[in-house]
Amino acid sequence: MFKEIQNENNYKNLINGKWVDSQSKEIICTFSPVDGSNIACMQAMTKEEVDEAINGVKEAYPKWAAFTSTERANVLLKAADLLEESAEELAEIMVREIAKNKKSALSEVIRTVDFIRYTAEEGKRIKGETLEGDTFNGYTKNKMSFVKREPLGVVLAISPFNYPVNLSASKIAPALAAGNGVIFKPPTQGAISALHLAQIFQKAGLPDGVLNTVTGRGSVIGDYLVNHKGIDFINFTGSSKVGKHIAEMSGMIPMMMELGGKDAAIVLKDADLDDTAKAIVSGAFNYSGQRCTAVKRVLVLNEVADELVEKIKMEVKKLSVGLPENDADITPLIDLKSADFVQSLIDDALNKNATLVLGNKREGNLMYPTLLDNVTEEMLVAWEEPFGPLLPILRVESVEEAIRIANASEYGLQSAVFTKDIDSAFYIANKLEVGTVQINNKTERGPDHFPFLGVKASGMGTQGIRYSIESMTRPKAIVLNLHLQN
Repeated sequence: MFKEIQNENNYKNLINGKWVDSQSKEIICTFSPVDGSNIACMQAMTKEEVDEAINGVKEAYPKWAAFTSTERANVLLKAADLLEESAEELAEIMVREIAKNKKSALSEVIRTVDFIRYTAEEGKRIKGETLEGDTFNGYTKNKMSFVKREPLGVVLAISPFNYPVNLSASKIAPALAAGNGVIFKPPTQGAISALHLAQIFQKAGLPDGVLNTVTGRGSVIGDYLVNHKGIDFINFTGSSKVGKHIAEMSGMIPMMMELGGKDAAIVLKDADLDDTAKAIVSGAFNYSGQRCTAVKRVLVLNEVADELVEKIKMEVKKLSVGLPENDADITPLIDLKSADFVQSLIDDALNKNATLVLGNKREGNLMYPTLLDNVTEEMLVAWEEPFGPLLPILRVESVEEAIRIANASEYGLQSAVFTKDIDSAFYIANKLEVGTVQINNKTERGPDHFPFLGVKASGMGTQGIRYSIESMTRPKAIVLNLHLQN
C-alpha cells in the first residue's frame, strides 16, 4: 500500500495530492535506536516549498469546509477502516523506527482507529446556538443572534516521536472534522509511520491539498513554519522548552500544546499497596518511560514506604529488557543523548546519597529499569523529567508535604492519588496544580473523549475529541434585528 510514497529508501512529501521529492535534493536520514542502521531518509524541504504547501492548503480547505459534517465524517470513517487494515504493517514500522515493542505499537494503531471513528461521529454534532436579545439596556428584545461554528483555516500539526500514529491522528482528525486544512510536520524519528498515516487520509478521499506534509531541518524551516502568516492555529506535542520557543516565535497565532510532565504518584497509608505497586510500575515503565504522562516520581507516606518500595521492586523485576521485536517491556531509548540524560540524573542522585534499589545498568541507549529510594528535593531527579525508565521515590511525613512537593514542580500535567478514603482523595485532588488527577490508577492519557490538558509548563489548551474539535473552530454570530409591532 505504501510504495508510492517512497523512492527506494527516501520518503516523499504529500503536496496538493501528489507525493514529491524536494527540489533541494537534500535528505535527512533516521537510524534505528536498536542497532544504529539507516532506516529511511526524509526530504529536506526549502522555505519556498513550505510556502507552496501552506498556500496549497489555504486554497483547498474552503472546499473541504463546505462539505457537510456527515460528508467529512464519511472520509474519516474510511480512513479509520484503511488504518485498521494496515495495523500490522504500521506496527512493524514503529518497532523498527522508534523501538516500541510490537504489542504496544499494535495497541497504538488500534487505539487510533477508535479515535478517528469517534472523531467522525463527534464531528457530526458540531452545533451552534440561537440567542435572544432579552432586555439588555432595555431595547434589545428585538434582536436574535444566530451563532455558528466555523473552521479556523490552516492548522499546523506537529507531532512527537513516541506516539507517531496516535498523536498525529489526534491533531489531524479533529482539525479535519471541524472543516480545517492541515499542514502536518511529523517527527523526524517516527516520520515513516506518520507519513503512512497521511497517505491513509489521502486514500480515504480527502480532497487534494487539504492535508499537506512537510519535513526538513529545524534550522531551516522550523521557525519559518510556526511564524508563517498562512498558519491559523498550531497544535504541538513535544518538550516544554520547544513549546515555549514556539509560543515566543508565533506571536498572535492561537495554539494548543501538550508539553512535558513530572507526574507524581501520592501514596497514603491506607492504600492497597499491591495494586498501587502494579499501577505505578506500569505507569512509570511503559514504553521505557518515554511518555509525558509517565509516573515520574512517587511521594509515599513514611509509615508504608518500606513495604511499598519492596513491592515496587518485585514488580520491576518482572519487566523484561531487550529488543522491541522480542516484545521486551524495556527497549532502547530513542537515542544516545536521551540515555546520557537519564544516566546523568541517576549519577547526580547517587552522588547525593540516594539509595539504588535496582538498575543503574546500561548498554548504549538501552537503559535497564532503575529504582531509586530516599530521593530528596536537592536531587535533580526529583524535578527533571527523565523520559526514560527511571523512578525516584521520595518519602514524606504528611499529606501536606506531598502536596507541597507535587505542586513545587514547574510542570502540571497529571498526578495520581492512591487511597481507600474518598474524602482524602478529593481533598488532595482539589489541592494539586495539574490538569488531571487519577484516583487509584496510574497517570495516563485517555479515554480519548475525556479532557486532557496541562497547566504551568505542561501545556495550554484542552484536548480530548470534542474539546479538540471546538478549539479548532470559532463562533460566528449573525444578528437579526426584528421590527416588532407595538
